[in-house]
Amino acid sequence: MKKLLKIMLLTFALVMTGACSGGTPAPASSETTTGTSGTDAVTVTLPETNGFSTATETAMKMGIGWNLGNTMEAYEASGCEKITFEWIPVVGENKPSDYETCWGAPVTTQEMIDGAKAAGFNTIRIPVFWGNMMLNDGTWTINPEYIGRVKEIVDYCMNDGLYAVVNIHHFDEFIIRRNDLENCEKIFDTLWTQIAEYFRDYPETLVFEGFNEYLGGDQFNDRGELKPQSKADAYLSTNTLNQTFVNAVRATGGNNAERVLIISGYWTNIDNTTSDKFVIPTDTVKDRLMVSVHYVDNSMYWSNKIGSQEWLDYTDSQISLLDKAFTSKGIPVFLGETTSRYPRGNYAHDAIYKDSSECLKIIIAKLTDHNFVPVLWDTSGNFFSRETCKIKNSDDALVILAAAEGRQNRLRSYYEARSVYGTETA
Repeated sequence: MKKLLKIMLLTFALVMTGACSGGTPAPASSETTTGTSGTDAVTVTLPETNGFSTATETAMKMGIGWNLGNTMEAYEASGCEKITFEWIPVVGENKPSDYETCWGAPVTTQEMIDGAKAAGFNTIRIPVFWGNMMLNDGTWTINPEYIGRVKEIVDYCMNDGLYAVVNIHHFDEFIIRRNDLENCEKIFDTLWTQIAEYFRDYPETLVFEGFNEYLGGDQFNDRGELKPQSKADAYLSTNTLNQTFVNAVRATGGNNAERVLIISGYWTNIDNTTSDKFVIPTDTVKDRLMVSVHYVDNSMYWSNKIGSQEWLDYTDSQISLLDKAFTSKGIPVFLGETTSRYPRGNYAHDAIYKDSSECLKIIIAKLTDHNFVPVLWDTSGNFFSRETCKIKNSDDALVILAAAEGRQNRLRSYYEARSVYGTETA
């Protein structure tokens, strides 16, 4: 009985951090993380299953993520804020690599993804601008060469046993600005049907994220001016398009019938998204949805208050909102963009913490303690070097490795608790 009580308390603690919601266990796999000492620190063998993991279990396994930023979501954006930006300009010879590199990133390689895995990342978010190389013929047909290049990068992740997250990035902005809700529904249904059908047989380690940051965003009026939607219209649009995304993917069948999907917040803003006006889509399968928001300390960053007590308190308050709205209901939180480096100019005059790596460590710890999935926003040459395939700053590298070890320990405790608890109650 004492043993059973101990297990129940452990399970309760995991539930309180979003780590235990029941459901199907993970597919069998063996995972190893290299520790700060340079040795293999933790190896976790997960139990076998015939089904997909729940969203909560998937969040645990996704761990810390890295954005392949300014790469597949890049496009010729000159003048895109104007109504006269009617279609996507051609870049170079109109090949996938022309767009992949047009914002300064090198062509993505397997070696880069290998390096991200070695650094401790277990998830790669691949933002994609699907309008590149698309004909302006009203069919919204994705170019086969372009989606083929996205597949190559997804395959790099699959080769390394990583999670890959594919979304519609910036192209959602282009569409929402220029179309009413009815047309947006038709266009996004068409796009997600194509993407989902193309990847329908991929394993559960491929996750779809419906949109980026633009749900509920501004639209062009009759005079060609970008104007905000009303709050009512913004929430209606956000909720409707999230439902459109889920319906489109599920209708393609195959592994998409159970694949974990990430629905996007209104502007991915935490205050907007935790409102009761934000509605979780109806789904055909239980426990397979996450919610995406961005930058848990965003307000503090832009008001130059990083490192202060106010920064800590604000971050905790934002996390509390997310816990109440989602985690407590078994819906994991995906921080699709999380700050990777804190420039000196963004610190408070009364900062307690004055080092970027230290601040990163604090934020990552807070997010992972709640089983959120933090995915560091990064562009070429900023945090992770795509030339050396390593994290540039040695202190940052230690932060990510430590976080990766923590993830492995949580996984081990979770599955040990499930296994023993099952034996006790059999």
